[in-house]
Amino acid sequence: MIEDNHVNGKKLDYNELFKTAIDTMLHTLDPHSNYFDAKEFDQFRTDQNSQYFGIGATIGDLSDADGKVIATYIKATFDGAPANRAGLLYGDKIVDVNGVSMLGKSLIEVRNFLRGPRGTPAKITVERYGSGKREMVEIIRDAVSQPSIPEVYMIRPGVGYIAMKGGFNQTTYAEFIQAMRELKAQGMKQLVLDLRDNGGGLVSQAYRVANTFLSAGQTIFTQKGRIDGANAPPYRADNKTPDETPVVVLVNRNTASASEILAGALQDHDRALIVGENTFGKGLVQNPFVLDYGSMLLLTIAKYETPSGRLIQRDYSDGNLYNYYTKGGTLADESQPPRPKGAESKTDSGRAVYSGGGINPDEFVKSQTITAEKARFQQKLNDPIFAFVLGLAFGKNKDFENYKVDRPITFEYVLKPTDYPVTENLYQSFKKFATEKYKFTPAQIEREREFIQRALRTELVTAAYGSTTSSQVFNDYDTQLKKAIELLPEAKQLAIEGAKANAKKENSGLNR
Repeated sequence: MIEDNHVNGKKLDYNELFKTAIDTMLHTLDPHSNYFDAKEFDQFRTDQNSQYFGIGATIGDLSDADGKVIATYIKATFDGAPANRAGLLYGDKIVDVNGVSMLGKSLIEVRNFLRGPRGTPAKITVERYGSGKREMVEIIRDAVSQPSIPEVYMIRPGVGYIAMKGGFNQTTYAEFIQAMRELKAQGMKQLVLDLRDNGGGLVSQAYRVANTFLSAGQTIFTQKGRIDGANAPPYRADNKTPDETPVVVLVNRNTASASEILAGALQDHDRALIVGENTFGKGLVQNPFVLDYGSMLLLTIAKYETPSGRLIQRDYSDGNLYNYYTKGGTLADESQPPRPKGAESKTDSGRAVYSGGGINPDEFVKSQTITAEKARFQQKLNDPIFAFVLGLAFGKNKDFENYKVDRPITFEYVLKPTDYPVTENLYQSFKKFATEKYKFTPAQIEREREFIQRALRTELVTAAYGSTTSSQVFNDYDTQLKKAIELLPEAKQLAIEGAKANAKKENSGLNR
């Protein structure tokens, strides 16, 4: 009827029309049931395997003072990825891909040209920044790892840091165990486990991470549903020799689903101190149902409960998807933790926890935020910062020869405070560059001094040691992370109290 009679009937994308109709119907049921067309289903399976197909490089574009895109450049390659094996370097300008010019194209367009099916060639012409010479490099696209854990390092003497931010995928537990081994070999006695912005994924992987720290018999989560297999007995730990490292778990508004199951289990058993902001509140179980034409229905079949019996899922009774995802949008008050609304439960040692609103942290620490206007201005500064560091990295600024980085990336480097410091002389040199080449005023630069110093060092570390190591620079400015480290003694004491309570329950046969 629509195709025959609607004014735009011949021009409509019917796949998109069907998908919108199905998704809208599903979202009257709950916010997490979704329909995937064939292309989306294929991407879903790729994401679950912690990889994509391409060349394995971080790219960034550079614009001139008027905001016009000049070109896209290689910023970093990944260890062992095709781009790394082919010898692509920081500062290589991407001139064309398979004969199609990339000059002036957006970052997203260039990325899409670089990605493609496994085994297909990407013939890339690059212009070396240092010499200006052009080379054609043929790279065969391959699987590129997207690890669940991008950062593992000793953030302080005796304190290990694991950033589990890439979701729970097929490789998460194996990555976690390897990270724990590496940190213990470096003398780790205490751990900060960062689940901020981890949107969840495979619950089985979250279970295995929780199982690392909990004693055999302790419940990790319960699943309650209607169909066969959805209403299962409690999932209990089976670890007879649990790890006893004191743990602080960092969470925020984007910590969701499997991440909340992990945080909730460790909190209910007093095994870890939860620090940060209230988590998202997604406690629904989705099951994939494969349909015709390569499509898939991801349908909610059950709800999760933490060991103390509290529901993670927050309210969706009004069916308002916008409010659900934004928690009220710009009208929401995020300066204070939300008040608990659900039923009260108790942790092993008797602390009060509440249902229906995600996981409430034991210590509320608000994340750092800036105004949208300030964020837009900082975004404009990224171009002069990138242009300035390109000059430093390739020795074009003779006053700073020791910042030269015209060599392949050194991976898995242990970053030191003395590496690539942003001295006053370097900062003043950048200020002069930005005012002369990019039309900023000295006052504008001075107002963003801290951001510029951080961004300059991040860019230099990216050139020398890769994008994973460079994130450590930003961690030095992270107030939530600093607070988490300060609270490690409390986490240790909490674990002691939890162990005592668990031993008492075991003796009385009441261990849940």
